[in-house]
Parts: sequence; structure tokens; C-alpha cells
Amino acid sequence: WHSNSKYRRTVWQCNHKFNNDNKCETPHLEEDAIKELFIKATNKLLADKDEIIANFETMKATAFNTDELENRKVELQNELEVVADMIQNIINENAHTTLDQEEYHRKYYGLVKKFDVTKAELEAVTEQIKDTITRHKNLEIFLEELKSQGELVIEFNPLLWNSLVDYVTIFEKDKVQVVFKNGFTI
Repeated sequence: WHSNSKYRRTVWQCNHKFNNDNKCETPHLEEDAIKELFIKATNKLLADKDEIIANFETMKATAFNTDELENRKVELQNELEVVADMIQNIINENAHTTLDQEEYHRKYYGLVKKFDVTKAELEAVTEQIKDTITRHKNLEIFLEELKSQGELVIEFNPLLWNSLVDYVTIFEKDKVQVVFKNGFTI
């Protein structure tokens, strides 16, 4: 605001503040206030730093284990290959011998449907694996940054913000929620 005057200041507001007739009632905040809120929330987080790190070390073996998903992915890939071969076989059989076309279409479309369902499930499992790995990497980065911090954060650091904060929700001017990448909410 006031970008061309000596009163210039950076203000953050909802992306939907002026959409349609339903204007967002969330107040705007100046950037300095957001930085101050971040420092306060981060210092509260740092108070529990050792416990957060210990909890992560305890749960990471189970929470981010993709062995079961990887096994399911291999099963689905094998099933996809078998169904694809069956489809190819029925096409070849229809091309080389006389078959009842209604029976052929019934079998063919049944196999195609099975192929599509299996492919969709394989894509979903692959996405779950990717999501789990991404969440694990993000949490590792979060924890490394947390470990490297001292007892208190004194000034705003954009790199610290990017490695620790998932998102911030502004309810009212004095009611703000900072959600960190480990799921911890202050």
C-alpha cells in the first residue's frame, strides 16, 4: 500500500477479498505483524524441540514405510500385464478363428474394464507412494532445520519460514493459526 510514497508498507490479504459479491471478511495484516507472529510461534515450537524430534524418530519407521504399498504396486503391475496378455490373446483368437461376436465383445469389454480398474488402482497406489515419500522428505527438512535452531529465534528468516511453515490461517486480527510442516499447530 502507498507504494509510491514514504508511507509504503507491505500488506497481506485474502486472495478472495474482492471476489464476486461475497467479500472475504478476514482482516489484512502488515508483513511485519506476520513476521512477528512467525517468530512467536517458532519460539513456542522450539520449546518442544527435543520432544518433537524424539517423536519423529520413534514413528518414522512405521509412518513412512512404503513396503506394503510397494508390494501392492508390484502385484498390480503383474496383474496389468496378465490382463493385457489376455486382451491380446482374445483379439488374436477373434482374428484367426470364427467366434460368436457377442461372446467376443462380452469377454473383450470385460477384460478392458478389468484392465482400466487395475490401472486406476495402480495409479492411486503409485500416487500414495509418491505422497508418502514427499511428506517424509519435507518432514526430514523440517527436522533438520529445527535441530539447527538455537533456543530462540530473534529475527525473521525467509528460509526458516519456508522450511518450517506449512500455512498460516488468519481468523481475526488477533486470532492466527500457524501450522508447521510436522502438523503442529500454534
